Amino acid sequence: MTMRSECRIHNTNESANSSLVRNGHIKRITDNDIQSLVLEIEGTNVSTTYITCPADPKKTLGIKLPFLVMIIKNLKKYFTFEVQVLDDKNVRRRFRASNYQSTTRVKPFICTMPMRLDDGWNQIQFNLSDFTRRAYGTNYIETLRVQIHANCRIRRVYFSDRLYSEDELPAEFKLYLPVQNKAKQ
Repeated sequence: MTMRSECRIHNTNESANSSLVRNGHIKRITDNDIQSLVLEIEGTNVSTTYITCPADPKKTLGIKLPFLVMIIKNLKKYFTFEVQVLDDKNVRRRFRASNYQSTTRVKPFICTMPMRLDDGWNQIQFNLSDFTRRAYGTNYIETLRVQIHANCRIRRVYFSDRLYSEDELPAEFKLYLPVQNKAKQ
């Protein structure tokens, strides 16, 4: 169920060996809300700070599972992600969802759409087969590439054959929230 491939972390505003960060960062941190390691992607411009998988632009993921699920924390800033798929007409199509866009636009090779995130942690469920059929009238074959841009925290990204209930998921695919101590002191 998990994405197993080499992924590239890309920040056009940092050199590979520099610790200086001008306009953004990508780093592993412990999120206080869930007390777990997450990947934080932050930048002043969503287009210049992102991660992509696979790392090699000439390679593809080749994932045939139609559901993309991401556990993402809303940082209350602009955020976008993009998924490239192959359809049964052998056409590469991209789906881009963002929290700063208000209308859906379908063009021959890209479909851009708005996305609303709740405060805190969100589970984004993306039915790639359904979106491919509704946007282009074609059938989803496989996922080629995934890019997740600033600004968010990533707990987990995985593909599945269907949507699973919380009870069916392994522990590492669930989002655990801390138990609040409500006892008065």
